[in-house]
Amino acid sequence: MIDEGVLIVGGGLAAARCAEGLRRLGYDGRVRVLCGEAHLPYNRPPLSKELLDPAAEPELPALRAGDWYAERDIEIVLGSRASQLDPSAQRVTTEDGATLFYGKLVIATGSKPRMLSLFEGHANVSTLRTLEDSQVIRGVIAEQGKLAVIGAGFIGQEVAAAARAAGAAVTVIELEQLPLIGVLGADVAQWFADVHREEGVELLLGTQVSEIVGDGRIESLTLADGHRVDCDHVLVGIGVAPDVAWLESAGFTETGVPTDELGRTELPDVYAAGDVAAVYDPFLERHVLAGHWEAAARHGIQVATAILGRDAAPTPLSSFWTDQYGKRIQYLGHAELADNVSIDGDPAARDFVAQYTRGGELVGALIVGRPRAVGELRERLRYMTERTPV
Repeated sequence: MIDEGVLIVGGGLAAARCAEGLRRLGYDGRVRVLCGEAHLPYNRPPLSKELLDPAAEPELPALRAGDWYAERDIEIVLGSRASQLDPSAQRVTTEDGATLFYGKLVIATGSKPRMLSLFEGHANVSTLRTLEDSQVIRGVIAEQGKLAVIGAGFIGQEVAAAARAAGAAVTVIELEQLPLIGVLGADVAQWFADVHREEGVELLLGTQVSEIVGDGRIESLTLADGHRVDCDHVLVGIGVAPDVAWLESAGFTETGVPTDELGRTELPDVYAAGDVAAVYDPFLERHVLAGHWEAAARHGIQVATAILGRDAAPTPLSSFWTDQYGKRIQYLGHAELADNVSIDGDPAARDFVAQYTRGGELVGALIVGRPRAVGELRERLRYMTERTPV
């Protein structure tokens, strides 16, 4: 019987890190990476940051050059999307009718942006997930167009920050009373709102779009509170969902692909990594979708380790970062568990640490402009990966 080796479905960070990890750990079998996009695996964080700058040179932020994969005998299949998984036959079918068999399968198809039905079918509406999406927004910014952003999550905030830095007019519309209030609490959420308004963003909170004006192209938005927003382009940034449509026949849903801490699913020889994986968090005692760069990078390596039967490192601390208005903002732990938050520093100067505690014990932190504080806080939060939940 032919050994089909490891088939990695998905062309993002988790897929690339898994392929790299397999070779680095000494695996000499066949490795294939099935990429839905026509590009080599690339870094997505720049799409909502530096690649939106019209003054910058737009280059593909590739994770590795093409010859790097060739030198390591990693087969890259570009522009081919999986359409169905048959785990009993260890077979993946693609949209163009190809059949790929595997010895081990890694599901790393990432996530897809959510869209509101009200905005579907309009030429000047987009989401932000791919290089092409980023280029569309970059063009709007370069033309100094009026950009309306639906949603004040981190993607919406990053795009707003990049657009304002380039001089474009930006309106952000958010249903909640403050940005990210459900995660970060009222005090820190208010700080985010204040920063964007200081930078010239029109931030409209506690409201939503009730009507669209325009035929084929949106000219303006009417909000539930009667406010009218003129716009040249609309970015819908209301979050993402795991890309699992091709896995319906295998029983997986929009809640993601459940895995253990090493990325192993309940299906034999099937693993999952990155945004599509709902990884078991021993601290929270439940499966969690991470949805951030650092998690995807770690998951890819962990899955490679699991495939080879090697001992793996403990589950890392949940963390991510965002860049806005020249400041790096880093987040550690689980602020949503907190019953208290304290601020050390000067929020007005964009230089502070927000420490989230529960019963007096640190459970999360947000660090603004203080990179040296990250190491100490990681160490204080390390218990979250080593002991039972609070």
